[in-house]
Amino acid sequence: MYAVIDLETTGLRTSWHDRIVEVAVVHVDAGGRVTDEWCSLVNPDRDLGPQAIHGISAAEARRAPLFDQMAGHLAGMLRGRVLAAHNLDFDARFLHAEYQRAGIQTPIPHAAGLCTMQLAPHFLPSAGRSLHDCCRAAGLPPHQAHSALHDARAAARLLTYYLTAAGSPPPWADAATAAARVAWPAIDVRPVTAVHRHAAGHREQHFLARLVDRLPRLREPQGDAYLDLLDQALLDRHISATEAEALVATAENLGLARVDVEHLHRTYLASLAGIALEDGILTADERHDLDQVAVLLGLRRADVDEALAAPPTIVPGQRRRDAWQLQQGDLVVFTGAMEPPRGEWEEEARAAGLSVGSNVTKKTRLLVAADPDTMSGKAKKARQYGIPIVHPTAYQKLLTGLVALAV
Repeated sequence: MYAVIDLETTGLRTSWHDRIVEVAVVHVDAGGRVTDEWCSLVNPDRDLGPQAIHGISAAEARRAPLFDQMAGHLAGMLRGRVLAAHNLDFDARFLHAEYQRAGIQTPIPHAAGLCTMQLAPHFLPSAGRSLHDCCRAAGLPPHQAHSALHDARAAARLLTYYLTAAGSPPPWADAATAAARVAWPAIDVRPVTAVHRHAAGHREQHFLARLVDRLPRLREPQGDAYLDLLDQALLDRHISATEAEALVATAENLGLARVDVEHLHRTYLASLAGIALEDGILTADERHDLDQVAVLLGLRRADVDEALAAPPTIVPGQRRRDAWQLQQGDLVVFTGAMEPPRGEWEEEARAAGLSVGSNVTKKTRLLVAADPDTMSGKAKKARQYGIPIVHPTAYQKLLTGLVALAV
C-alpha cells in the first residue's frame, strides 16, 4: 500500500550536483502495519558534503553501491505503492534526479503521494514542521535523526498515527488506487547488497590482517615503493581506508607476505626511533608520536621500547620525519565541508604565505580534505598525481611549522 522513504544527501539542491548518500524504504499496509524495510548507503562518487550532519564517512560510502546499481531494486520497492515521506517534495526531487542521471524516466514527481509534514496541520495542529516535533506531538518515541532508516521508521509510525486518526477509508484512499495504476518503465534489476552504517564504536580490521601469510619469508624484502607510500600515508599520522587499500595493493604487487610487511614496519619504526634520538633526548611528544605510529602499523608499545633500545637504524632513502613541511609559496587546495567554512581556511593559508588553488594540478603540494577518504574530483586527481591528502587537524600542525619558520 505505502512506501515510506527517507534520504540522506550531500546537500540540499540537485541543481548543485548534490547526490543521495543513503536511502531507506519502509512498507506499510492499509492498516498501518510495517511489512518490510530496506536501507543502504549509496556511493555518490563525489564529496559527501555536511558529514557533521548525516554522520556518514567516505570510508563507508565508498564501499556502497552506486545509485544506478540499485535503481532496479529500489524501483521494485516503490512501484505500485503510495509514496510517503516527511517533506515528500525534497525526497521526490532527489529520487527523480538520480533516476534521470541513470538515464531512466520515472513517474516519481508526478505520482500521487503523501507528505506527513503537509498532513501535520490537520492531525497535529500544535506541532512544528520537523519530524521530531510531529512525532513528539503524536506521543511517538524519539528516534535517531539524520539516519535514513531511523527517519523512515519514524515517518512510518507517524503515517500509522494519521491512518488511525483518519479512520477507514482515509481521505487519500483514491491516491492508493492512482499509485497502483502509475506506469513505471522496465528497469533492469541487478543483484545488489545493501551496505549499512557502522555501529557505534566499530573498529575497522587492521589492514595488515588482509595480507596473506606466505612462506618462506623474503630474506630482505624490497619494499622501497611500499615504504614511500607509507611515508605519505603517515604524514598526518592517520591511515585512511583509501591509504590502507593502497598499501595492501602495493604489498601484493610486490609479492610481500604479511610477515614481510611486518618486518618493514619494524624497520620503519626503528628508523623513526633513530631520528628521535639523534639529539640524545627523547621528549614526551616524540615518544607519543612513536607510540601513535606503532599502533597505525599494527605494532605494540613494547616494539617502540625495543626500537629505542636498538642501535640507530635509518632506512635508505626514507624521508626524515621532519623533512616534509610546507614552504611559503606552496600551492594547497581544500575540499569538503569544513568548520569553520572553507573560505576562512583559505584566507588563513594565504596569510601564512601559501598559495591557494581551486583545483588540483601537478603543481599542488597538498590537498586538505575534511575526510581524507573523500571521493571528490580533487581527491581523485591528488591520488592520481601522488599528492598527499591530509585532515585539517594535520594541516594545522603543518601550518604551525610553516609559521614558526617564517618567524
